[in-house]
Amino acid sequence: MRTEEAIRLVAAARGDADLFGTDAPARRYRELVTALHPDRLGAVDPGVRAAASDALRTVTARWRGGRGTRLGDYTLHRIAYAGDLADLHDVGRDRLLKLPRDPADNDLMAREARALRRIAERGDPRHLPYVPRLVDHLPVRDPATGAERLVNVVAAAPGLHSLDEVRRAYPDGLDPRDAAWMWRRLLVALGLAHRAGVVHGAVLPRHVLIEPDAHGVVLVDWCFSAEPGATVPALVPGHEDWYPAEVTARRPAGPGTDLAMAAHCMTWLMADRAPRELRAFAAGCRRPKPAARPDDAWRLLGELDEVLDRLFGPRTFRPFTLNP
Repeated sequence: MRTEEAIRLVAAARGDADLFGTDAPARRYRELVTALHPDRLGAVDPGVRAAASDALRTVTARWRGGRGTRLGDYTLHRIAYAGDLADLHDVGRDRLLKLPRDPADNDLMAREARALRRIAERGDPRHLPYVPRLVDHLPVRDPATGAERLVNVVAAAPGLHSLDEVRRAYPDGLDPRDAAWMWRRLLVALGLAHRAGVVHGAVLPRHVLIEPDAHGVVLVDWCFSAEPGATVPALVPGHEDWYPAEVTARRPAGPGTDLAMAAHCMTWLMADRAPRELRAFAAGCRRPKPAARPDDAWRLLGELDEVLDRLFGPRTFRPFTLNP
């Protein structure tokens, strides 16, 4: 099914029967999600992308609402976010239930739960707010197909925005002084995880969330995580060129893999506004050979602070807004 066809179908449907049909509704649902999901759109007109996003929310909300909103001990409400492989549903009490769209991704949901548990158990409590807090991990039965899916329930935090949103707000590049606090806090999140023995494996702009007013950062979507020295299990579709060579070649990943991707996020965020010193710093983090890259986030944070001090002087709080 083509994206434009799916958008028209959603707009014209007066009820679930119009939208999903009666012969194979689950198959129609999967076709619509595939046609409308942002990872599948490629280079399309921004208006088409926005319409597809709205249609995807409508499709998923109707599917879940029309086929029972109760999953295990949780009642699904609105879809708060459509992720790479799962939808995050508001289940009340400031919690989100992450429901994979395909049972074949159950192993990735288990990876996320294992990573978040390990970080919570081994990580420095002062830095745990930099990652989601796992509330529950359980199997549920899909009422439409009978397939068993693993879901994760995480504590929700209000007012978060992805680096994708930041870049859209600053299409000509973010002021390096604003990017500085985001980079610093992202390194704290990675330092927390690496000391706990977890490599994130997918440090992409969509997975780095900021809280503008308090300068908070939360690194989300740990489904692609691995232990240091293991391979990253999968790549986020449409983002293959963001990954270092060891990931695409299915070679062992490590802390340096995450640090390289974090540097890519920040230079992308600043675009042409990145000073020469920060571009050189990022290039050092992204050397082709993993052995030539930094592999300690805490040490790298100290080195970044030295560069920032030379560029901008002593750190001061700089208010940030997504409305330039």
